[in-house]
Amino acid sequence: MKLTVFGATGGIGREIVRQALASGHEVTAVVRDPARLTVTGERLVVRQADLSDPDALREAVTGRDAVLSGLGARSRADAGVAARLTRSVLTAMEVEDVRRLLVVSAAPLGPVPDGQALLDKAVLAIINSVLKDVYADLRVMESDLAASAADWTSVRPPKLTDKRLTGRYRTVVGGTPPRGRSLARADVAHAMLAMIDDRATVRQGVGVAY
Repeated sequence: MKLTVFGATGGIGREIVRQALASGHEVTAVVRDPARLTVTGERLVVRQADLSDPDALREAVTGRDAVLSGLGARSRADAGVAARLTRSVLTAMEVEDVRRLLVVSAAPLGPVPDGQALLDKAVLAIINSVLKDVYADLRVMESDLAASAADWTSVRPPKLTDKRLTGRYRTVVGGTPPRGRSLARADVAHAMLAMIDDRATVRQGVGVAY
């Protein structure tokens, strides 16, 4: 497939690029600073662009089978970046008539699963309080996705780690895996690539966790 990846210098985006190339896909990575992208490959094209300008993104998305985004706040100070930049991506895709989009969101935006332990609920409440601005940004992003014509999927992992790829995780379309407390960035990327052709995930939030 021909894929475009935004946020390719982040932990998840870099893994998407690496795994997609390993699977034989053609990848266009859109970045602000090409020097920060350490992944290389014969089927990789790196494009430098202002991610806030939809017109600057059109060439990168045209003719793509799917667009995958690891865009998001790296700290509370970055709150607002996910919605703002994803809006640019959506605009560019609409103009170029590209439909499939997969983005990274977060588990707290999904429903609380039945039977969730009290400890997990208490921890989640603390996290929601600390990162309320980040999650508010992601809620706006998901609202923009729902209002768009894109065939989107919002992938919602819990706490992210830098552990190695396992390929062993749970996914719940429209829900949240019970007692799902963590997931490696490599496995988030793996899940996103696996969902590209999964029609059951289109216009859905998907919980992913160990």
